[in-house]
Amino acid sequence: MDLSLKNKFALVCGSTQGIGKASAFKLAEMGANIVLFARDEEKLKELKRELPCTGNQEHHYLAADFSYNQEVLNALDEQLKITPEIQILINNTGGPPGGALIFSNTLEFVKAFEMHLINNHSIVQKIFPAMKRNQFGRIINIISTSVKAPIVGLGVSNTIRGAVANWAKTLASELGQYNITVNNVLPGFTETNRLQSLINKKAGASGKSREEVIETMFSDIPMNRFGSAEEVANAVAFLASPAASYITGINLPVDGGRTQSL
Repeated sequence: MDLSLKNKFALVCGSTQGIGKASAFKLAEMGANIVLFARDEEKLKELKRELPCTGNQEHHYLAADFSYNQEVLNALDEQLKITPEIQILINNTGGPPGGALIFSNTLEFVKAFEMHLINNHSIVQKIFPAMKRNQFGRIINIISTSVKAPIVGLGVSNTIRGAVANWAKTLASELGQYNITVNNVLPGFTETNRLQSLINKKAGASGKSREEVIETMFSDIPMNRFGSAEEVANAVAFLASPAASYITGINLPVDGGRTQSL
């Protein structure tokens, strides 16, 4: 089975922590040249030094705040002067704050829509011509299991993630003819800073201890534990590889069996 990404360039968004960071390391281990993309330049510099690098591999980084679409595009334009051909794109951005949908301000939707769908689409438009020319591309979006079953207390996130999933499915139909695959990885409860924040919020709202909240969350997961960022990155890496050449338009849950829908 061909899992080599040698000579491929992978742009990994949100790559200084959590699933994005784990994905960058996994793709680098498979031979890809990594372009890290996040807002904290100091963390990006540090991570660039830590990435596996053998043979002719080269790694880059670009810094931009994903709250501002034009800032993202300006940074990408500069990078494309150096690495004009990106074969693999990992769209990954931190989720919107939690809260009941009915009490969400409309501006929360606008901000989340730009951070996720607008940025995803704008980046794809920039790198698509080279993918089409080379008849090869992998677009992988880190979303959430909420696209299959909305998660209580994540109203804005549920809404925006669903929009991204439909965008991706439409794009998969359009780009398949160019040998470009578009897939979504749907992490369940994964050991990240965001999960810890959600646990703290649940504990504060319910009056329960963190341990009690975690025990309740475990009870909804057949594997009775949280996943690791590395386990999600394994799914990302497979979908980015040549071995996944005939897989496109899917939503792949990596959730320990928590999602109770087909």
